[in-house]
Amino acid sequence: MFTNSQRQEERTRKYGTPRVQYLQELVTQFQNVSAEEIKEKIVANLANFAYDPFNYTFLHQLSVIELLLDCLTEPSEKLVEFGIGGICNACADPANAALVTQNDGIPLVIQCLSIPVRNMVRT
Repeated sequence: MFTNSQRQEERTRKYGTPRVQYLQELVTQFQNVSAEEIKEKIVANLANFAYDPFNYTFLHQLSVIELLLDCLTEPSEKLVEFGIGGICNACADPANAALVTQNDGIPLVIQCLSIPVRNMVRT
């Protein structure tokens, strides 16, 4: 479900974590953790947030698209899978699609088409 400022305010209430702060915490955790499994969970979480237009400004602000693109070069199939999933979710926004292009992401995305992972396209 897409969200808006009013719905976000209702969900956050007085003691909740604002969305941008929560996303920043995820990005910081990703940058500071070395355990592969934790990184995979963080990227999966970021990918889930990438589908909602409410989050697009935060994704730009926190360089999440670039983080997802970096995941496409990782040896972990899960990081690649979640990274491409997040990119696909976010590219409904033309600005996010432009970021992928500007950061030489097209060849990385094309490479994903031949990865033998069940949840991804195979050639």
